[in-house]
Amino acid sequence: MLLEKYPEEVKQILSKYPPEGKRSAVMPLLYLAQREEGYLTKSAMQDVAKIVGITETDVAALVGFYTLFHDKKDGKYRMQVCTDLPCALRGADKFLEELCGNLGIKVGETTEDGFITVEAVTCLAGCDKAPMFQTQGPDGIKYHENMTVDRTLELISVLRKSGREVK
Repeated sequence: MLLEKYPEEVKQILSKYPPEGKRSAVMPLLYLAQREEGYLTKSAMQDVAKIVGITETDVAALVGFYTLFHDKKDGKYRMQVCTDLPCALRGADKFLEELCGNLGIKVGETTEDGFITVEAVTCLAGCDKAPMFQTQGPDGIKYHENMTVDRTLELISVLRKSGREVK
């Protein structure tokens, strides 16, 4: 299916690796497979495994390990808040709690309208700029640093108004 849907992009990704090293293309292929829907179906993971010559279990292990890959449909936007120790010392835990309270959800949940899923993650490499988070959505991955709950709610409002709402 992936080969049928994106033949040129798959070919381009694979061309970056020698034939005996095509398993190294697994991550870019997963990203490609996830791009349209925002998550990876079991079928997409099977396709990637077949293309690169590894087991479905190996692919699923990568999907489970990396926070950029998702195996279930959640919000149109994923908001991943860094909560490791340095960020926690700069108020990340309180920020996350207040943000979720304002959105009426718990960490790991999606807003009722299906627009935002809020997740806690470890290390986004911006400890000195916490509270910080990354958004993943139709417009790619964007980092937001030195955030407040008010600025974050304003960002969500802008995203909603910009025509990216869930239909």
